[in-house]
Amino acid sequence: QVQLVESGGGLVQAGASLRLSCAASGRTFSNYVMGWFRQAPGKEREFVAAISWSGGATYYGDSVLGRFTISRDNAKSTVHLQMNSLKPEDTAVYYCAAGYRGQFYSGTYYYQVRWYDYWGQGTQVTVSS
Repeated sequence: QVQLVESGGGLVQAGASLRLSCAASGRTFSNYVMGWFRQAPGKEREFVAAISWSGGATYYGDSVLGRFTISRDNAKSTVHLQMNSLKPEDTAVYYCAAGYRGQFYSGTYYYQVRWYDYWGQGTQVTVSS
């Protein structure tokens, strides 16, 4: 089992920045691909960003490309999501997720909910206009 705890959400104005963090425990952190997803009310869970087990590869959803940056620290078992130039449409609950790295045979897998085995409880991000 991997336990994930997100932090860093909050209420900000459009154009502001936030940094989300996710602390992992329970298994060897470097064995897992880490991802961030978000879900707004009435919408499906949406891919935001993901990072390979080594940190050498990153993936982003089209709506956040150029504004958000994912990073990880394997020594501290943490993953971060730096969110800049926030927009009202970024308002959602943000979830941290972990998937065993051996499952990710293709780059396309990083974007898909089904390959992530563990999920945090989520942290609310609200961006006002």
